[in-house]
Amino acid sequence: MTIAELIPMAINLSMALLVLALGLQATWADATSLFRQPSLLLRSMVSMNVVMPILAILMALVFNLHPAAKIALVALALSPVPPVLPGKQRKAGGGTSYVAGLLVTMAILSILIVPLGIWLINQPLQLQTSVPAGKIISIVVTGILVPLLAGLLVRQFAPAVAERAARPLSLFATVLLVVAFIPVLIKIWPSMSDMVGNGTLVALAVFTIVGVAIGHTLGGPIADNRTALALATGTRHPGVAMAIASATFPEEKAVVAVVIWHLLVGAIVCVPYVKWRSRLHAISGTEAS
Repeated sequence: MTIAELIPMAINLSMALLVLALGLQATWADATSLFRQPSLLLRSMVSMNVVMPILAILMALVFNLHPAAKIALVALALSPVPPVLPGKQRKAGGGTSYVAGLLVTMAILSILIVPLGIWLINQPLQLQTSVPAGKIISIVVTGILVPLLAGLLVRQFAPAVAERAARPLSLFATVLLVVAFIPVLIKIWPSMSDMVGNGTLVALAVFTIVGVAIGHTLGGPIADNRTALALATGTRHPGVAMAIASATFPEEKAVVAVVIWHLLVGAIVCVPYVKWRSRLHAISGTEAS
């Protein structure tokens, strides 16, 4: 097996381990919590799956962006919660119950939302393409549902083991993800540098900022939920986004470059919000709004 084959495996493994770490800290009730809160579920879907795709389509139609950037924006808007996000959500004050419930719910719904969303936007953007449902199901099942289920089972039958393993596992997964991404960044840097100065980075920043604002607004009266939905709306699953975009746009490197830029730009743009919410959470807990 070559290094080129090991790198994507390491990235996928690290993301799965991050979800596993969340599962070790959650319960079955947490994972299914959103299905028992129809009002919050509706607001979450509107925030992530209605407002953001509309925003992405408008940005793609109005602004003179690189074609890869237009497709990537739409792909990101249709993608579920990224595996790397739950840790940041909980650090900023997002409650484990809603964070786990949002991860599970949006992952399951993406199996329907992604193909439907692509079909709906084919006309305005003239894409004339489709995304194989099997590809989305594979990413969701192997990268989110299976590791989360494993974590929940360990938490249920060996809670002491889950308690001790969660934090070291999360740290290991984060380090592995960073190490595995370095050669990817080096390889794809020429394509990434082409996106600098053509409006792509500004568009990605606007996408993230608006997403955070919309999610914060629709998160409801509970401060932790507002924080979690804000971060989930502004940042999305890179694997699903790449699967959508690569099926739509033949210049795969350009698409991957935009999605990676979204990860980097989103992380930077969200720093002030995360610090603000972390500070309020530390001062007044769930009363912060």
